[in-house]
Amino acid sequence: MRIGLITPEPGHPLLAATSALLAKEHAVDALDPAAADAEAPFADAPLADVYLLKSRTRRALDLARDLERRGIPVVNTAAATALCQDRTAMAELALRAGLPFAATRSVGPLSAWAPGTALSSPVVVKSRYSRRGDLVARVDDAAELRELAAAWPQEPVVVQEFAPNSGWDHKLWAVGDQVFAALRRSELSPGGRGPTMPLAVDELPTGWADLVRAVGTAFALDVYGVDIIDAGGGTPLIVDVNAFPGIRGQAGAPEALAALTLRRAASRPDRA
Repeated sequence: MRIGLITPEPGHPLLAATSALLAKEHAVDALDPAAADAEAPFADAPLADVYLLKSRTRRALDLARDLERRGIPVVNTAAATALCQDRTAMAELALRAGLPFAATRSVGPLSAWAPGTALSSPVVVKSRYSRRGDLVARVDDAAELRELAAAWPQEPVVVQEFAPNSGWDHKLWAVGDQVFAALRRSELSPGGRGPTMPLAVDELPTGWADLVRAVGTAFALDVYGVDIIDAGGGTPLIVDVNAFPGIRGQAGAPEALAALTLRRAASRPDRA
């Protein structure tokens, strides 16, 4: 089989390890969406049997949609990847699906919302559109909100009520049905984000692994991350969902991704 990677970083640890496994018996090619020919990106090379979409740029999503129209599986689909970039749409879908997602409201640009807004309790302000280096901040009062608006005046944001918690994020990832887990000090904690600590899946509170799989079903994702905080007594609160995260340092993740890739390639209608 031929496997394609849509990414500007084929050397990313997860992709590199997965590619090494697949390359023992299959051809693996990387396509940088920024460098792809704008008119005919697939004209000079045979199409792969499946593509892994490890990029969220508009160009990458356009390439993925083109491949899907040709009947080629893409992991994750362009639609699922795009949905996870819009935190407003993400929250709406999660709540419709009955998932314990943090209540989220979209308030537009900070410069328009912050003036005159009084806060009776802490909130978490996030960029509406998820991307590297986006805004995620706890705001305790109106003065802090004005400072944030001065730094990010035109940033469209969403607001979530701050839920008291242990200060640790549960970083959960899934590749197909296989779940991986870690703990990381929250970037909203007083000391800021800390190192990622290993966590065995069987150490998670009861039902959390199944909750992660339910997120995958609701969002039509194959490779994804779910950020959960413990809102007390093992009660999960989902605060974010990510399409095709890095899953760094998780033993078995490359093997799971390689196996999923081959299953998706074999599921093509013309191979059934």
